[in-house]
Amino acid sequence: MLLDTPICDFGYQAPEFTLKTATGKPYTLSEQLGDKGLLIAFICNHCPYVQRIAARLASDTKLLMDEGINVLAIMSNDYHYLDADSPQNMQRFGEQHRFAFPYLVDEDQSVGKRYGAVCTPDFFGFNAKGELQYRGRLDNARMGNADNRVPELLNAMRQIAKTGQGPRQQTPSMGCSIKWRD
Repeated sequence: MLLDTPICDFGYQAPEFTLKTATGKPYTLSEQLGDKGLLIAFICNHCPYVQRIAARLASDTKLLMDEGINVLAIMSNDYHYLDADSPQNMQRFGEQHRFAFPYLVDEDQSVGKRYGAVCTPDFFGFNAKGELQYRGRLDNARMGNADNRVPELLNAMRQIAKTGQGPRQQTPSMGCSIKWRD
């Protein structure tokens, strides 16, 4: 089911968490909030929207990381229901697409729920104080129209890094619903 995300709640304070990669390495939000901010991407392996943008996500986030902006990806789907999103498959997916950022397992789905994540992909851009400044999509292109894309996420995170403020005009993310446990 295709869903759109809510409008950015500017200033929303990022809830603390510690999550692990598929190999067990822990990452804590407060340790990842850098001087230039933090991008958190809620993604999964099986979603066609994520699959469609995976290469651009890898290249755009590599640029951001090279500029000192930290990036984390979180998988909140119930992978017991959907094996394609299992930690082992997350590791393979990240390697296949050359993700340079940590790809974290939200085993109990509590982080996705606290953040109000709705779909995959769902992007949250925080400034250095942990205040939400961007909630939108990777770019303005629809599923089949990537020719004239505007790199909204890249531009927004660069603006946040420079000014601490995100753009006021944002295009909501759209994608597959997060698969919550009953």
